[in-house]
Amino acid sequence: MNILAFVSEFLKSTGFYNLDYRNYIMILIGLVFLYLAIKKDFEPYLLVPISFGIILVNLLPEIYITYGPNGEILERGLLGWLHVGVECELYPCLIFLGIGATTDFGPLIANKKTMLLGAAAQVGIFVAFFGALLLGFNFFDAASIGIIGGADGPTAILVSNKLNALSVAGGNISITAPIALAAYSYMALVPIIFPPIIRLLTTKKERLIKMEQLRDVSKTEKIIFPIVVTLVVAIIVPSATPLIGCLMLGNLIKEAGVVPNLYTTLSNSLLYICTILLGLSVGATAQGTTFLTISTLKIFALGITAFIIAAASGLIGGKVMCALTKGKVNPMIGAAGVSAVPMAARVVQKEGQKEDPSNFLLMHAMGPNVAGVIGSAIAAGILLTIFG
Repeated sequence: MNILAFVSEFLKSTGFYNLDYRNYIMILIGLVFLYLAIKKDFEPYLLVPISFGIILVNLLPEIYITYGPNGEILERGLLGWLHVGVECELYPCLIFLGIGATTDFGPLIANKKTMLLGAAAQVGIFVAFFGALLLGFNFFDAASIGIIGGADGPTAILVSNKLNALSVAGGNISITAPIALAAYSYMALVPIIFPPIIRLLTTKKERLIKMEQLRDVSKTEKIIFPIVVTLVVAIIVPSATPLIGCLMLGNLIKEAGVVPNLYTTLSNSLLYICTILLGLSVGATAQGTTFLTISTLKIFALGITAFIIAAASGLIGGKVMCALTKGKVNPMIGAAGVSAVPMAARVVQKEGQKEDPSNFLLMHAMGPNVAGVIGSAIAAGILLTIFG
């Protein structure tokens, strides 16, 4: 073999040989996400594994899944096997266990009316649903897209897996990959998306409102709460039980205080392991040659629209509550009614302290924030009941 033939064969064996411009676009997007995660500290726990998964799958598509001419799976690479946890809905439920173990429902129990703000923010789900129908998506896909508006990645994955299976059976293309990536990308970008909306829809006077300190919530109340929520949701919306059940079990383990090793495992090891695996799996779905389509662009446009409407509807609910309580509720906490825990609540805290460094809104914002988690899971259950 002469030197030119050797060089030619070597180049054909490199990862860049079979890439086209769409792969390079996705690699660039992955690098931008890495920059935002590392340099700007935008939810690095989510963005680092997601962005690295995007880069890996576009450098070496075989690391994910190789499909046949009819869409059948021919071979799974490393990330393809990790993605089995997404396909069988394992990661979403395990992550909800971990989230439950790290969540304090005390602010919601102490100020129950903030549950209404969590409900108000779910408007984005149904606006995105009807918007998807107008853009030509079928009912199954529209319901899956709508869940992006709940700012809840695990819930979006679970719903899209169930409903997309029905859509694909009807001869449509699966859109689970862009839904999952859109949901997690927008969750991570809450610190960018929410502040302008908050400032647009609230006045300086409203942002300066200080709220009264919440009452102390007893241990008994905290133990009873997850049990009651599970029973009520299981009876009224059975389809939401897997997610709500895992969320409340994790919280019950935390609040009971009798199994500290289980609590430590759920809130640390299990949660972070599943976050890494899920992030890599979600990023691996963004292979440029199949991901960059008109349909994907529509999904991302609907997703950002749903996010904006969810934040706006929560803020409007906050303004109404502020008026009804004669200025005792800072309307900014309504923006935390989406399910992005605790990112949305932290954004509200930062916006409040920009106006007044002595204003601490975090615990008040956590009320609607955790209500949003419950609300998005219930909304998902309703959609699954109707279309599943």
